Amino acid sequence: MTENLRQTDTPGVTATPEGFYRFAAHLSPAERSARGRQARRNVPRKLQSEWAPAADRSDPVDLLLEQERTRVPGLLPLRHERMGASEFAFYRGTAIIMAADLASHPDSGLHVQLCGDAHLSNFGLFASPDRQPVFDLNDFDETHPGPFEWDLKRLAVSFALAARDNGQDDAVARQAVLAVAEQYRISMAEYAAEHEIDIWYERIDAGSLDSWAQRNARPSAGKAVQRSLGKAKSRTMWTAVSKLTTVVDGHRRFLDDPPVLIRIPEDIPARDLVISVVPDYYATLSPDRRALLERYEIVDLGHKVVGVGSVGLLAWTLLLEGRDNTDVLVLQVKQAQKSVLEPYTAPSEYARSGERVVQGQRLIQAASDSFLGWVTGKLGRDYYVRQLRDMKWSPDPANLIGERLVDYAKLCGHVLARAHARSGDAIALSGYMGQSTTFDESIETFSLKYAETVADDYRQFQEAVASGRLAGGESSQELDRYLELMRNPPKVPIN
Repeated sequence: MTENLRQTDTPGVTATPEGFYRFAAHLSPAERSARGRQARRNVPRKLQSEWAPAADRSDPVDLLLEQERTRVPGLLPLRHERMGASEFAFYRGTAIIMAADLASHPDSGLHVQLCGDAHLSNFGLFASPDRQPVFDLNDFDETHPGPFEWDLKRLAVSFALAARDNGQDDAVARQAVLAVAEQYRISMAEYAAEHEIDIWYERIDAGSLDSWAQRNARPSAGKAVQRSLGKAKSRTMWTAVSKLTTVVDGHRRFLDDPPVLIRIPEDIPARDLVISVVPDYYATLSPDRRALLERYEIVDLGHKVVGVGSVGLLAWTLLLEGRDNTDVLVLQVKQAQKSVLEPYTAPSEYARSGERVVQGQRLIQAASDSFLGWVTGKLGRDYYVRQLRDMKWSPDPANLIGERLVDYAKLCGHVLARAHARSGDAIALSGYMGQSTTFDESIETFSLKYAETVADDYRQFQEAVASGRLAGGESSQELDRYLELMRNPPKVPIN
């Protein structure tokens, strides 16, 4: 036990009576399990079910307005249009609201590297560096350390909202939400019994995805897995190239289709501002990745609007060419800002938000993009860089009906547990949740309550757009401002 440890001459390193050496943070399995049980005594599992908006709860529209101060004004109508499609679409764009709400209630104190925005559409298939499709979390704009249940609650609520949007009854919503929590707990217990190195190496590839479906879902789920893998494999880099580019006079160029995609001409200042920092991005890569990219040259630059919550952030696209115009690579250079979790936890240990995203992604994902890196632009904005659409696929929430929704909930719960087991203490987390269904039922109760709050917030959002409090519609003036920003960026960052 800890009282028998002997301090060595090396700071932070102790020795056991048996002659084993420990770093300061290393605990035995028994100590780690006790830590989880103590957290349960501090914050009982049933307390996780509680939710009611506080009397002094921040106005959700005010939170959005504050967040949008640093976004491209001309893109805000498009952001609001995408968020306005449904309650779930609204939820996708409002991680900032839920972060404030989660922080207003007691938490377990058991921290992991959070995704920060773990809704069901931020899970999916993509290509690993060895060109195999893997299923994992795939969005890390908000990644930051925090209480493990924050990710789980955000994921569970997303299934409740997806069920509502799809016209499913409360019974289906409850099944899906309960499936998320139950599978997370069961998977975490399995990880708690595994060797640390085995947890680290585990990934959900084609083979393990198929076998997992056979063990944990309906028999027909195996066919759904094969269809999904086929779709992912068909969405190669060339899918993005064919959709986003054209060949002009023998040279491949980005299409110009504003506001979603804008090609930045050669004589525009923004072009030099972006391309001039690419060497700084290369410096964040390992030498072998740099050696590969140095065989390519940048032949074009565009700006592409992506996602729902990300609309309004700058997202450049780089077209790189190797030996000829059939040897191409498309990289995305996406703006990164402080995580919405930081005001409620602790400041990031990384000075650059792009590095925060990259390092968090590397910690959580079992296999990350070979070209994942970060850079700070000439005007002070932070960015992270990755490939665009390399075998990337996730299901359309509208197609997740009945048992399919429940099956997908189980898969996402399992994958989230794997991510948290990589970055946190699986033994302590399992010790907190225990073997009964108490924790699962608490997450279920919370999620259905919170879904009602999201519905109320969504109505306020719609009213704010209708009244003009939030920008709505795509006026030519706002679109012109966006185009002007792309062509002649300001001398200082937007604030």
